[in-house]
Amino acid sequence: MWAGVFERFRRFHADCNLTPDQIDDGYKKALGVCRSVERAYYGEPAEKATGFLVGSWGKSTQLRPPNDVDLFVRLPWDVYTRFEQRAGNKQSALLQEVKSALGVTYPQTNMRGDGQVVMVQFNTILIEVLPVFQLSTGQYLMPDANDGGHWKMVDPVAQINFVDQVNQKTNGNLRAVTKMMKLWSREQNVPIKSFVLELLLTEFFASYGYGPYSYYWYDFFIRDAFRFLVSKAWGTVIVPGTNEVIPLGGDWLSRAQRALDIALQACAYEHADMIIHAGDEWQKIFGTRIPRSD
Repeated sequence: MWAGVFERFRRFHADCNLTPDQIDDGYKKALGVCRSVERAYYGEPAEKATGFLVGSWGKSTQLRPPNDVDLFVRLPWDVYTRFEQRAGNKQSALLQEVKSALGVTYPQTNMRGDGQVVMVQFNTILIEVLPVFQLSTGQYLMPDANDGGHWKMVDPVAQINFVDQVNQKTNGNLRAVTKMMKLWSREQNVPIKSFVLELLLTEFFASYGYGPYSYYWYDFFIRDAFRFLVSKAWGTVIVPGTNEVIPLGGDWLSRAQRALDIALQACAYEHADMIIHAGDEWQKIFGTRIPRSD
């Protein structure tokens, strides 16, 4: 039984992974942007690296093709002090200053400050630059220009470490399934943030008994992940490091419930070795990138 599951999900996982060229392009673009900010605020590239990747690139949960790269760039504390002496929306002013600094290096590149980031739109990928100030705790202050402006404390390292720990515990399956579920979100226009979906799946796998198993179990992984999502509607998720509580709402619930219903049917077909029928069901969730047959 389940003759098609292993190969179907092995190939699906491979298709979700970035190509070497996409990885190289993302890293090179991010490094160039980081060096540009360093020249503006340190004179030359800093002796100690000031930038590092966060978000899906920091957690290695990027889905192919990648949409954007989130880049933290640490600024000197005297910059924070300088902006704190200003009136008005200090955070918006900081983002505009960083945008202007980047414009020296990239005068022909479309960019804009937007809420918490400076967006640098290259032809191949978007780099989202987050200027931050490191605290003695290892956490960071980042600007949020929304609602008049304020500083927000974040801890991306704690989030990355949480994903690393659970991914190791699950033999790499957390990252693989996260990419698959992101494709579902992309294909079905699910109104849930990628960041929130990552948190939910990490929470799910942290206590999932089958987590370390092979591709042979991936039909159950997907089914049970959707079941978990459905159970979390209108609940909350807690951000590691800062313990920020994020309300989940339920605008996405109908899509998750539909995907769960389809996954249940797909699992039944997999059990009966009706491989093509199972593939037809999985494609209703993930689109044609998941193989119809093994």
